[in-house]
Amino acid sequence: MSEVKTEFSSSEVDAGTYEETNSSAWGRFKSKAALEVNYSQIVPNSKWTNKDLDPVAPEYQTWRTYNFVTYWISDAFAVSNWRIGSSLIAIGLSWKLALVAVVLGNFITALVVTFNGLIGARLHIPFTVQARSAYGFFFAYVIIVFRVIISVFWYGIGTYTGAECIQSMIYAIWPRFKNIPNQLPESANITTEFMICYFIYWVVCLPFHYIPPHQVRWFFTFKSVVTPIAGFAIIGWIVHKTGGGNAVFSQGNELSGGKLGWAFMHGVYAMVGNFATLGVNMNDFARYSKKPNSPYIQLIIIPVVFIVMMLFGIIGANGSKILFGELLWDPLLIVNEWTSKGGRAAAFFCATAFLIASIGVNISANSISVATDLSALLPKYINIRRGQYICAILGAWCMTPWNILASAESLLNFMDGYTIWLAPISGILIADYWFVHKQVLSVEEMYKPEGIYRYNTWGTNWRAAVAFVVGFVPLLPGFASGVNSKVDVSEGAKNFYYLGYFWGFLVGGGLHILLSKVFPAQETMIHKQRPILEDEV
Repeated sequence: MSEVKTEFSSSEVDAGTYEETNSSAWGRFKSKAALEVNYSQIVPNSKWTNKDLDPVAPEYQTWRTYNFVTYWISDAFAVSNWRIGSSLIAIGLSWKLALVAVVLGNFITALVVTFNGLIGARLHIPFTVQARSAYGFFFAYVIIVFRVIISVFWYGIGTYTGAECIQSMIYAIWPRFKNIPNQLPESANITTEFMICYFIYWVVCLPFHYIPPHQVRWFFTFKSVVTPIAGFAIIGWIVHKTGGGNAVFSQGNELSGGKLGWAFMHGVYAMVGNFATLGVNMNDFARYSKKPNSPYIQLIIIPVVFIVMMLFGIIGANGSKILFGELLWDPLLIVNEWTSKGGRAAAFFCATAFLIASIGVNISANSISVATDLSALLPKYINIRRGQYICAILGAWCMTPWNILASAESLLNFMDGYTIWLAPISGILIADYWFVHKQVLSVEEMYKPEGIYRYNTWGTNWRAAVAFVVGFVPLLPGFASGVNSKVDVSEGAKNFYYLGYFWGFLVGGGLHILLSKVFPAQETMIHKQRPILEDEV
């Protein structure tokens, strides 16, 4: 047997020893942070994906049709949606015209959410993977970053709303909480009292981020029962105190002519924009569907539940003007007026119900979306559970929403205008699946950076990129005016901005179809090339 002798120079030994014993703190952190089970079943050993981004395995396809119903009931009955209904009265619409805006806006929302959600239910993939087939493997990351920024921002705003629920609960139990001396400077833009509420809400939320997405449906079911009870209780009290429905529904339009028409369009735009994020990311939940056609129920449930919730906001706004002499557009402000012993008990229950609603909305619309996107950006280190906790820290503490709400109206207007980007994103995703690729995509190829959905050297489908830009650029003048009132633009540009979602969705999607017909990416047109395989739908 031959003997193998290995010799090392002293410098080589020293270098190896240094690497073993004195690795950098960053290197040790990366080693500890790396996921123990990282490998995708679709493309093992790939650095571009992990198990959480894989198509959902059959045993985790647990969402049934009724889960989509309870999901939307739980999302509809929230403080933010009550406020939107009230805001329609505030801009001068009668309750009848406000209701028409609600019906039209939410039916459009239902169409977008349903036909994008069907893709997830059929292919069982998240938005982050779906985007690759339309935009190209690498340009999809640009679209993902858009969604991360938006969702992190709204997580912070949602946390602020949840803190208001905690505040109302404590007021009901301990009214003297209002008298806690403020130890924070005025420049902090938040009081000691509200910071306590904010921290409590944030801590209460944390355990819910541990629940995996395929099981969170049970929380949505619970929320869909509790929150409507509170909503009907508040409305019942208002109708009783005002002497019946006639008084509440007596207000007419405060505008006329063209101003009324554009106020109506503003209301429709608010309805559509309210859930524009879910028009993009519904697949993050729909992919857990047991049956491919379950999302169709959304065409019915979304308009119905939002009509009810917006009516609550409309009745609350009109009723509060009658009872208190001012428009209270927030249900928490209404229950804070219940100061008797029995009233405080009812206020505590209602505030608790809206607390549950706030947690649900932050999970469904924000944290899971951010987590899925972060998992795609750093698949070796972030899974959906870790991503939700990162979102909780970034959104609640790094964004400092109390500063935004106190002093940055232009930033709020900026974020309200995010629909000008989400509209073409949604339109292109839907157009790509239903019209360009004729409902036939290769799931496996979406996970390969060198696969057919790379499109070119830069991993970009230029057709979708052009359609995306054309979908939002014409809206920028009106958007700029909305962010900064000092920007002088024509009235036409401002009004066109109110049509922004429709322009972005229809023009973005339509141009993508046209460019794909004139300049087809033949390698991705697998419905024309060969029989459909098992991993293709």
